[in-house]
Amino acid sequence: MVIPAHPLALTAERKLDERRQRALTRYYLAAGAQGVAVGVHTTQFEIREPRFGLYEPVLTLAMEEMRGRGVKKVAGIAGPRAQALAEARFARDCGYDAGLLSLGALRTSPVAELLEHARLVSEVIPVFGFYLQPAVGGRILPYEFWRAFFEIEGVVAVKIAPFNRYQTIDVIRALAESGRAGSIDVYTGNDDNIVMDLLTPFRFGGVTVRMKGGLLGHWAAWTERAVKLAARALAEDAPQAEWLTLAAEVTDANAALFDAANGFHGCIAGIHEVLRRQGLLAGRWCLNPAEDLSPGQMDEIDRVCRAYPHLSDDAFVREHLHEWLH
Repeated sequence: MVIPAHPLALTAERKLDERRQRALTRYYLAAGAQGVAVGVHTTQFEIREPRFGLYEPVLTLAMEEMRGRGVKKVAGIAGPRAQALAEARFARDCGYDAGLLSLGALRTSPVAELLEHARLVSEVIPVFGFYLQPAVGGRILPYEFWRAFFEIEGVVAVKIAPFNRYQTIDVIRALAESGRAGSIDVYTGNDDNIVMDLLTPFRFGGVTVRMKGGLLGHWAAWTERAVKLAARALAEDAPQAEWLTLAAEVTDANAALFDAANGFHGCIAGIHEVLRRQGLLAGRWCLNPAEDLSPGQMDEIDRVCRAYPHLSDDAFVREHLHEWLH
């Protein structure tokens, strides 16, 4: 299952560009994505700030395009307790299937408080766990947290995105040992290891866990190719050496788009730049004017576009762009 993390389309005045916002959702659906995540990190956490007030409008626009389409609808849930519960209620009432729960606002809270927070949100909307890497606002979450987290009845899925193999294994081992591996879906968010995550059967104590797909900002661009790649990888029983090459190519491309060389400062702007080149966005503007490409990042994006044309879906977008913008 490919679930793109939905970007935010803005005008040059940094106002919501409703036409292109809808076009992005239409693009993901046409590309074959089986779900869309809205109001998440790639959508920019700033949409929640009162001066912008974009959380509810953005979720509503996406739902208007997704309703009745049979895709999984995931809403980002963030902030301290009152905010998270309010967002969960809005997402549920709007028609979203699950809430991707960010714990970034509780960075100093003890594990017991994190678990209570997740439990309360799960009573409002099914919870999609989220291990967000510290470099972009997350926190280290130990094995003990995940072992108890998976005992919460309302937890239905987890996105693993610490960009760290040790921490990734903590989550999967906790799920395997919880006895709920058959009822909780696992999605990769590890942009540095997308293909290998999809290919790997993780095995602990006789329990095998396979990723169901990915929920990724990286898949917000070149989505049509991502859908095909994920379908092949998830159907693969005995990966050949060519998969190792492809895995390295995807990681290299992601390093350019996500600005790994500069601590991921330009990760959202990098996705925007690809979508701008394809005509889906008018520019790469973010709500925060300081959020843009890092020095040298444009050259890196140029490089990977030249090196890996087979990862791009430019022709697909070119063929249908007028339909999505209509």
